[in-house]
Amino acid sequence: MKSIWFRLKELLGVLGDDFGHAELESAQQILGYHFREPGLLVLALTHRSYSHSLNNDLPSNERLEFLGDSVLGLIIADRLYEDHPEMMEGQLTKTKAKLVNESTLADIAIDVGLNRYLLISEDEDRAGGRERQSIVADAFEAIIGAVYLDGGLDAARDVVLRLIYTRKESIVTDQTHRNFKGALLELAQARGDGMPRYEVIAETGPDHEKVFSVVVTVDGARVGSGAGSSKKEAEQRAAAAALEHFRHQQQ
Repeated sequence: MKSIWFRLKELLGVLGDDFGHAELESAQQILGYHFREPGLLVLALTHRSYSHSLNNDLPSNERLEFLGDSVLGLIIADRLYEDHPEMMEGQLTKTKAKLVNESTLADIAIDVGLNRYLLISEDEDRAGGRERQSIVADAFEAIIGAVYLDGGLDAARDVVLRLIYTRKESIVTDQTHRNFKGALLELAQARGDGMPRYEVIAETGPDHEKVFSVVVTVDGARVGSGAGSSKKEAEQRAAAAALEHFRHQQQ
């Protein structure tokens, strides 16, 4: 354990203004859990790109992500087993997979705003790292691992049930929790097209019923559009349309 605390102090010693008291407090409020050892939360939010940009020997959240993955799986499996005695093993496995997969975790973390507090390098940030599903989901798992180390299984269970399990019905039916922007970002970068660009082209209606219209371009070409009651909703719908556009191209 001494080596863990030494590495945390080493990391905290070089952060400077990148992660202050206000950011730490806001992240803890989202989680509904306050750390006895706040350095664990900072470590959970530290992507390897950030630690490498400062010093290759500094720790990142990868070990905590490994731990959190197992803790999350245990908590979700335990609750599904208790809540659904009618489910056979196969159905339990499929339901658990939907609740703990990368897309689900990234969607929730972005929805509640945890991705705002990620410590990532400037290059990764410019490349859309705060929306990248793999980075955000890994950080969420690392946070669960950090809560487990700091407060034990009961504390981790409280966070997981409140932020993830309470959304079970919508996640299982796949109606609300899909991060289309994140999926489009990863597709565009895999194609070598760079970052998608979103532009609000119209705002209509009174202030209390505003409708935003958004178009998204990839590599300079308009590939999707969408409308919604918020810019975020409109962007997600535009990204969904763009994904459909690329799907048809592949057929």
